[in-house]
This record gives sequence, structure tokens and C-alpha cells, in this order.
Amino acid sequence: MFDNICKFLAETYSTDIASWLLGEPIPLTQVQPQELAVEPIRADSLILLEAESLLLHLEFQTKPDPQIPFRELDYWVRGKRRFPDKKIRQFVIYLKETSSNLVFQQEFQDDNTYHRFEVIRLWEQPVTKFLEYVGMLPFAILVGESNKETLLQDIALRIDQIPEEDTRETISAATYVLAGLVLDENIIKQILRRDIMEESVTYQAILREGELKGLKKGREEGEVQGRKQALLTIILRLLTRKFGNLPPKMHTRIARLQIPRLESLAEAILDFESVADLELWFSKKK
Repeated sequence: MFDNICKFLAETYSTDIASWLLGEPIPLTQVQPQELAVEPIRADSLILLEAESLLLHLEFQTKPDPQIPFRELDYWVRGKRRFPDKKIRQFVIYLKETSSNLVFQQEFQDDNTYHRFEVIRLWEQPVTKFLEYVGMLPFAILVGESNKETLLQDIALRIDQIPEEDTRETISAATYVLAGLVLDENIIKQILRRDIMEESVTYQAILREGELKGLKKGREEGEVQGRKQALLTIILRLLTRKFGNLPPKMHTRIARLQIPRLESLAEAILDFESVADLELWFSKKK
């Protein structure tokens, strides 16, 4: 799920990503991983964005992986074969703090072969840039601020100031998910409940009904519905970005899924190449 969120944010707000990583708001377009595939490629972790003279390769990681250095070399070779005239910059971005030495590896070396890439550990980054760009707000909770609750409150205030409702809800949902890496879910709900759930008519109805039957029960049901709404927001945005507007019947089928199946669908989306794959997923996942 975290891979999907990061991939979606990087591709949707690529100019903000470029401003952060490259120091200038370069317009970037998505490159399909299949364009580099000689053999099967880990498309779930691979983010490729291109400009006129640049290929930007990003990988977001929640856990250390000893295979990263060789994989970066492998992807660089594939990218150079496909785009020989482009400069290639590679970033491995670690999301969650760890004491593992693997997150400090930024080169591959074997006999006479040497390859270097760039590594960013978000917990070592200053918060300023992340609060400056809309597309970076969900990542801000992962940077090196000691008081995460206060930071999340600041992020929530900035999300409130986003004028476009669709963007506001999307950034809220993404922040809700990524905050789960560093904060207890109850704390996230207390701070982001208004940002994620108040827009949900269903949530409000459940909450009102719950107040009649018992305030605690109603809040629990409302929080579940809010969690589902956050998942739906991300999933529908991912599918719309990949395939354009979906048929209304497909929207309805997805909205009827329960949280465990929504989480399963979120993981499967990046392997889909057409709407037919989504139909096939529904037929197999009974």
C-alpha cells in the first residue's frame, strides 16, 4: 500500500517532486516500466519520469533491501539502453527510520564494475521543503521532526488551505496512510478525522445513528467508514490516472468492496495494463 501511495504522489505531483529533488520545477512525464523490460521488472517499486534530457528513476522503500545496489545498476543499464541520450538520475528514498547500515549503501561494486546512485533518508530531512509543495505534504510527517503530533497538526492546517476539494481529499487520504508509519492510528484519527471524514455523507449518517444507539459505537463505525473512504479515494485516482474515466458500474463495484479487498486491490493495481485486468481481478478474487 505504501508503494502505491508513493508512486501515485510522484506521478501525480511530479513537478513538486522535481522541485524537491532537482531544485527546479521541471515538467516530467511518466515512463511505463515495460519500456525497460528485458526480463520481468519490479514495476511495483519502479517510478520512471522523464524530461527532455533527463530520466528520473525513483524507488521508495519502507524497509532496507540488500538487493538495492545491484537493482539500481540493472535499471540504469536498461534505462541507458532505452534512452541513450538522456542523463539518468536515481534516488532511493527510505521512508521509515532504521538503524540498518543498508540504508547508507549508495553504490554497487564488483571487480571492475562500479555504479553510484543517490540515497535519501527522510527522517534526516528538514521539514521546510515538504511543507512548501502540495504534493510533498503527505511525506512531511516522515521527516526529522521530534514531535510528530504537532507536525501532523501543522500538515492538517496546510491541507485545509488547499482550494481544490479533489486535491484536498487526495492529499488528506495519502497523509492518513503514510502517517501510519510513525504514529498510532488513534492519534492520526484525532488529528485528521476532519480532513478525511467530514466530507463523507455516509460517515456523518453513521455517526448520527451511532449517537442514538451509543456515542462510542457510532464513532467506531464512522472511523471504519472514513478509513474505507480514504482507500477508495486513492484507488479511484490511481485507476483514473492509468485508464481514464471508469464506467459508473465499475465505480459501484469498487465502492461495494470491504476494506480488506480494497487493500488487496490497491496492491494489484500497479500490475494492471488495461481495464480488462481489473475485470479479471474481480472474477478471480471472490
